Order: sequence, then structure tokens, then C-alpha cells
Amino acid sequence: MIPLKDLNPSKRFPILNLILIFVNTLVFFYELSLGSRIVQFFYEFGFVPYKFSLYISGRSVSPYIIPIFTSMFLHGGWAHIIGNMLYLYVFGDNVEDTLGKMGYLLLYFLSGIVAVFAQYVISPLSKIPMIGASGAISGVLGAYLVFFPRARIISLVPDPFTFGLFFRIAPISAFYYLFIWFLLQLMQGVATLPFAGKIGGTAFWAHIGGFVFGVIYAIIYRSFKTYRHK
Repeated sequence: MIPLKDLNPSKRFPILNLILIFVNTLVFFYELSLGSRIVQFFYEFGFVPYKFSLYISGRSVSPYIIPIFTSMFLHGGWAHIIGNMLYLYVFGDNVEDTLGKMGYLLLYFLSGIVAVFAQYVISPLSKIPMIGASGAISGVLGAYLVFFPRARIISLVPDPFTFGLFFRIAPISAFYYLFIWFLLQLMQGVATLPFAGKIGGTAFWAHIGGFVFGVIYAIIYRSFKTYRHK
């Protein structure tokens, strides 16, 4: 399923969400200019679990903190950046509208941090750089599920009458869409556990960790807001 838009107009202009999309895109175009240097760039600014393990074990004197944040703005190709920014564009504006700019920014970065360490726990000795905004965006999806479960997501879905050979556009409830999305991440995460840290690919546990954190963050925010209004 590919989300195209939601039938859930935001009340305010989502300036912060658009800035995040712009920054991610700008960094990606910079990556394109690097040519063969891109691999070294990923190893320097992506999050390499093995390097962090060396740092926390005391075997490396160099702090390894900055890549936790810079890795969130790196992408490995056109499909990677377009897919992530599409999800952020469709789901991010309403979450920003609900949380406000500071609350949304906090959600984004905290989700990204949790996502990094969710994947790190699975493969702490991996020497493959972790890159991408998908962990942070997964947190946005989790918050969207809590705030707008009944919203309709206009999506491109496989047509069952053609056994998935063709696609059609259909409205899907946010609850159903995001539940299926999370279930797929969980299934693929479990299926790839034997290969964790040994080969490249999608960091499914980063998605899972970010999403779960986003759900918890939104529930706490909503509960706190309800308490303040009593």
C-alpha cells in the first residue's frame, strides 16, 4: 500500500513538517554530488552499531553521539528518500497541528533516537551504517494512529481481482492502514532476525521501535492534555 493523501485537512500551515522534508531532500542532493565518496560519508555520518559498542565499552575514546542524529537525514537512494518523504508529507502535517511545533519536533527526534537504539539492540556488532528518516517518521505514524484512527487515507493498493498485478486507488481507514503497516514491519523484523547485522537492508526494528514510541508519546500527550482541561 502506498499513501497518496489523507482526508484530514490540518488547521494550520505545517511549516515544520515541510522544513523537515526540505532538509532531508537537500541533504540527499548533497549526497548525489559526492560520487564515490558517498560510502565514506555514510560511514562517517550514518550510525554504525559497532562503533557505538566500542564507545560505550571504553575501547574508543572518541564520543559517538553525533551520528545518532545525522543518520536520520541520510538516504540510500531515490526510492528511499521518496518513500520516506511521501509518508512524512501525508501523515506529518496533522501530527504537527496537534502537538504544536516544539512537541512535533520533540516527537520526531526522540522517535529517531529510540529507533536507532531499537535496531542497535538487535545487532550491536554490525558494521553496516544505519541511515534514513524512517525511524523518526515511524514515530509520526504511531502518533497519527492515536490521534486520528478514523481518518481516511487515499492509497494505492493491489487490486485483488488481478491478483496484485495492477493497483487501484482506494480510501482506507488510518487504523487499518497503520495496523497493517506495523504488522508487516513486525513480521519482516522477526523473519530477518537470523541475518541481523550481517547484510544490509531495511532496519525493521528501527521502524518498530519508532512506531511504538510514537504511540506512547501521543497517549501521554493526550492524557496530559485531558488532565489539564479537567
